Amino acid sequence: MKSAVRTTLLFFAIALCQQLGFAQSAAQKVTQGFRNELDTILNSPTFRATITGIKIVSLDNDEVLYERNASLLLRPASTTKLFTTSTALHVLGTSYSFATEMFTDSISNDGTTVRNLYFRGHGNPDFSSAELDSVILQLKSRGIRTISGNIVGDASFFDDKRWGNGWMWDDEPSGFAAYNSALTINRNCVRVVVSPGTTIGEPPIVTAEPPTAYVTMENTATTIADTSESSLEISRKYFDRSNTITVNGGLRLSSSGRKELITVLSPERYFLTLAKEALERDSINVHGAIALGSVPQGAVLLERHRQPIDSMMVFLNKESDNLSAENTLKTIGAAAFGAPGSTENGITAVKKVMAGWGIDSASFLQVDGSGVSHYNLIAPEAFVKLLTGMYRRRDIFDIFFFSLPIAGVDGTLGGRMKGTLAENNLHAKTGTISGVTTLSGYVRTQDSEMLAFSIMIQNFIGSPASFRDAQDAIGTAMASLKGRK
Repeated sequence: MKSAVRTTLLFFAIALCQQLGFAQSAAQKVTQGFRNELDTILNSPTFRATITGIKIVSLDNDEVLYERNASLLLRPASTTKLFTTSTALHVLGTSYSFATEMFTDSISNDGTTVRNLYFRGHGNPDFSSAELDSVILQLKSRGIRTISGNIVGDASFFDDKRWGNGWMWDDEPSGFAAYNSALTINRNCVRVVVSPGTTIGEPPIVTAEPPTAYVTMENTATTIADTSESSLEISRKYFDRSNTITVNGGLRLSSSGRKELITVLSPERYFLTLAKEALERDSINVHGAIALGSVPQGAVLLERHRQPIDSMMVFLNKESDNLSAENTLKTIGAAAFGAPGSTENGITAVKKVMAGWGIDSASFLQVDGSGVSHYNLIAPEAFVKLLTGMYRRRDIFDIFFFSLPIAGVDGTLGGRMKGTLAENNLHAKTGTISGVTTLSGYVRTQDSEMLAFSIMIQNFIGSPASFRDAQDAIGTAMASLKGRK
């Protein structure tokens, strides 16, 4: 009897092992087929002169599904923002908000006059003229009608280094290369709007949004015939360290016009100029001038505007906003080591967080918060470790995950992978600088297996379109995986 039982158990054990072996073999075949598919994509002649690093890992079981040059240091471009934003959630926390405050050092007995009016910034990259108007409206509702002294800006929460290391001089004055500041407004840019004149030969109509005396316009452009080649150029006299905006060339008569963000010098003074202009529009008399300084001890807080970190991070990652990343990195530095916040202190805090995920601080180079600099060097495996570490941190993961662009839905991935299984599935940060395109994030397979991945391609000339197509093909292949479970 015992022998018969042992025989039966042995039979079932053999059968079970055979089933498991078959299942394992089937899963291995799916994985191998996936690897072959990626090899075919990456072995295309398109990649002959490029360098590609890639790593894909299952977050369900830590299996490496694919890797190629995974430990190679490459330029990350805007995927650097993953280092910045993940660290921000660790250091600042999910309830953090960026404050912009208004103080005075003296209020008259009847409450209608203040002496000096102070604005102190804490790096809110999303503060705009609309928020400024709202703050000033609250000031007016208090009954204040006169500022007898100056409008003073306190930007001491950050150091005075306004650009990242290794930023290209000829990126100026493009909106993506705005100067960072603790007192930021309108992304430290003006929007230049150019519309054609009414007839050929007339100058185009040029305006600034918001309208402000902080910038001057030099318009030498011409409205041209529709058969002529449009050659409109909008710039700023950045060689002269000037806030004079130049518009030249030709704009076709039938054109709908052009809008372009142009950076301004001295963002703090831009903020204060807009504040003074807004106060005067609201019939609050300003007797003094604008000036930079510090809020004195004992000053009275009049208003405080707050920007929650979650909404800030959504714009930062989905739109890949460089100013937001630079301000955030300096805010991290101030929180970790005290004001003034600096890029260097922010990066020290980043390295500490990354070390907690097994990323050696000596294994990567980060010099800014946004990835604009070509000095940054990070390997695909470091990104995968970061993504894995964030996935395990359920208390902060959701804010991080939902701040990433979604394939075919929004942000910098809004037009990509539409009509595939990656659409509304793959969440990832894009990156683009000259000769570089990167993509790092998460995607679920058809079996709901969560994958973390990093795809980094560099050393190409011209458009990144064909390499983005390859990234999209890999993203679609990951989302299409089925049969590994």
